[in-house]
Amino acid sequence: MALSMRRDSPWLALILLTAISTVGFIDRIVMNVLAVPIQAEFQLSDTQVGLLTGLAFAVLNVALGIVVARYAERGRRLTLIAVGTFLWSLATAACGMVTSWFQLLLARIGVGVGEAVGLPAAQSVISDYFPPERRATALSVLLLAPPIGAFLGSAGGSWIGQEYGWREAFFIATIPGVLLALAAWVLIAEPPRGRHDAGAGDEVPSLGAVFRRLVGLKSARQLLAGSTLASMVGFGLNSFMAFLLVRKFDFSLAEAGLFAGLLASLPGAISVVVGGRVADRYGAKNPAAYALIPGLCLLVAAPVYIFAITRDEVNLLLVLVFVAALFQYTYLGVTFGVFQNLLHPRMRATGSALLNTVYGLIGQGLGPLMVGWLSDKFAPDYGTGDGLAYAMAIAGAIYFWAAAHYLAASRHVGGDLAAMRQTPADAFA
Repeated sequence: MALSMRRDSPWLALILLTAISTVGFIDRIVMNVLAVPIQAEFQLSDTQVGLLTGLAFAVLNVALGIVVARYAERGRRLTLIAVGTFLWSLATAACGMVTSWFQLLLARIGVGVGEAVGLPAAQSVISDYFPPERRATALSVLLLAPPIGAFLGSAGGSWIGQEYGWREAFFIATIPGVLLALAAWVLIAEPPRGRHDAGAGDEVPSLGAVFRRLVGLKSARQLLAGSTLASMVGFGLNSFMAFLLVRKFDFSLAEAGLFAGLLASLPGAISVVVGGRVADRYGAKNPAAYALIPGLCLLVAAPVYIFAITRDEVNLLLVLVFVAALFQYTYLGVTFGVFQNLLHPRMRATGSALLNTVYGLIGQGLGPLMVGWLSDKFAPDYGTGDGLAYAMAIAGAIYFWAAAHYLAASRHVGGDLAAMRQTPADAFA
């Protein structure tokens, strides 16, 4: 019965996989706002909060993601997505049952394990549904999941947490993941691998071949460095925005979650989609645009954010952070689209997992930890509100560093994309 209902539809797959990724990000981001009452209940430092929102999630997610991705190069990817979505939803429910910080740490690791099973194959599936000239746009739609999930997780999670309790917020966040896991299993057909890529073949390249292709290309090295730094900043800043609004401006939990969610979602959604569309439009004639556009946008985002986050007038702060966010997330869809085009079709799930390993350990793992540690260091001299603001400003300055890598990548990305279209999978073996 289930097999007869599965459809080979690019847009159905894109919509459902975007919804699943959104739920994954809700389950990931909801901790950022629920950590406010959790910190009070368990008497945690900002460094411990950084561990909960970052490294706890990433610790097993990254290693397991590579193992699962190797299977995804050969097996049915939609099965992994459905099972992983169901598992991380159960782990989210477990977060509401804990009685100590250590138990919560373990439950968050469980959420990361489930996402390691369910998410690495999603970009590979979408890349087989859409041709190369439409991939940056398609992957930009898929990467609407972070901003949409950020809003739903922050605004919805904070309101439920304030009205009913933080445990109930975790329980409610479990429900959509279970339903979407069933939908993915029943409705989405497994697309033929590499049907839009000439010479795709059936041989699965080794893990070493995937790694060497990612680091053997000048553009890929620069894009990896730039996107990793940008992700570290983004995760760190988003993890503590609600805290800043509560501490420095006396927002309630629901108010802080609503504004933190809006700042991480609406401008992010705009910048991800527009960035992908603009890059595809100009990249067709000048491939350097795939690196130049996000690089220039990060150069704009950095000073605007640094100035914004240190303001003492909350309305000015919120408006300027919104403006900065319109630029700071353009790199997401564009970068993933370029990486998928640089990889052989049988490398894409593994390539996504390797990238997620770097983004998980350095981006999500160290970003919140860095901001939390800096906040704890500054608090004795500047107070918990201003101390956190200065920590976030320092993190925002790293966008300058990330932009430099994107600008360097723009010199090589065109040649590398052209070369990879003619290069067999085993060329880096």
